[in-house]
Amino acid sequence: MTTTPRIRVLLADDQRLVRAGFRSILEDEDDIEVVGEAATGTEAVALARQTRPDVVLMDIRMPEMDGLAATEAIVADERLADVRVVILTTFDVDDYVYGALRAGASGFLVKDTEPMELLHGIRVCARGDALIAPAITRRLIAEFASRKARQPEPSPRLNALTEREREVMGLVGAGLTNDEIARRLVLSPATAKTHVSRIMTKLDVRDRAQLVILAYESGMITPGWLS
Repeated sequence: MTTTPRIRVLLADDQRLVRAGFRSILEDEDDIEVVGEAATGTEAVALARQTRPDVVLMDIRMPEMDGLAATEAIVADERLADVRVVILTTFDVDDYVYGALRAGASGFLVKDTEPMELLHGIRVCARGDALIAPAITRRLIAEFASRKARQPEPSPRLNALTEREREVMGLVGAGLTNDEIARRLVLSPATAKTHVSRIMTKLDVRDRAQLVILAYESGMITPGWLS
């Protein structure tokens, strides 16, 4: 009898009670396994290298090394290329979240999220998708992109995209799901998904969250671009 591999999760939060709460929720699930707990960013990076989890639930504010720096360290480690980082925050809009997404995080969760949303988020990230709800994408990324003083930096990598792919990438950046993109461009959902996958491959980005960031930072789209 073949068993489905369990999703390996590393918890990184400086509050023991918070970690215990998350562990209690996750250990009730047959397909999820908690492989370690870290109380500092330094510990999170070390344990990620030791345990090779599928998903790291990363608090932003931690001693020694904060969650942003720890995320950068994990994403930069080629040995951890398959590890996905989900940022934990006490606010649905946090000044550090945009930086965390730029650093390579696959999304974020609010700490008081419902257990079912937490479990769904972990499963979404474990399969390689970005954990940013479309509505949050539009509000969060637009807000922080609009604060950036510097001019957009056109990326030569975008030259590899076809006109259709640039159109699809712009819609991803605006927060549309594959199904919404398919309806807007009169495509099948499977075709929309294929376009997104090809774009990610051409641009060498980890996931959908990185496409959103690149779309804004390259000037491909701007806040409020899609009405």
